[in-house]
Amino acid sequence: MPNFILNINSQDDDLMLSNPDIQCYLLNSDIENELLHRLVHQISSVGKISLLYGGKSLNLFSSTTADGILVDLSKSNNIKKDILRIREQLKDGILGAICRNRRHEAMLVSENEPDFIVFKIWSDGADKTLELAKWYNEFFLLQMAIAPQDKEVNFEQYPADIVILTPDQYKIFVAKK
Repeated sequence: MPNFILNINSQDDDLMLSNPDIQCYLLNSDIENELLHRLVHQISSVGKISLLYGGKSLNLFSSTTADGILVDLSKSNNIKKDILRIREQLKDGILGAICRNRRHEAMLVSENEPDFIVFKIWSDGADKTLELAKWYNEFFLLQMAIAPQDKEVNFEQYPADIVILTPDQYKIFVAKK
């Protein structure tokens, strides 16, 4: 069973803080600043991990007590340079990296050693992403996360260490079990 990260996009999302199966939260950096700080505090007060993502995540990281960030490198023209720049600001924080669903980009991102790599999955093209995930799992030691992008994706067959779901997606998954 993989670990789960809950993707929180608004104050209305259920954090399920008492759920022992949820140890990490991904907080959208577009959430109002005061609320974002409050969410990070709530999460850390119960001993769980909070990561920021989105366009403002790196700028907000130093002003919060978040544990790290998730960056989208899928449009990066220089992955090595971008990761070095991010690491300088992040210091010892956790760094997750989304990359294009291509072997070459997955290798480039992995060579620069984020803490985990993320592949997004859409139902259209899910077979190719599954093939990529299996290949990646054979050759790399970095933790791999998957992020289903629509409800039709059957992510249970992926050899992922981590699955990133919204609270609603997580509740549906648990209800099916």
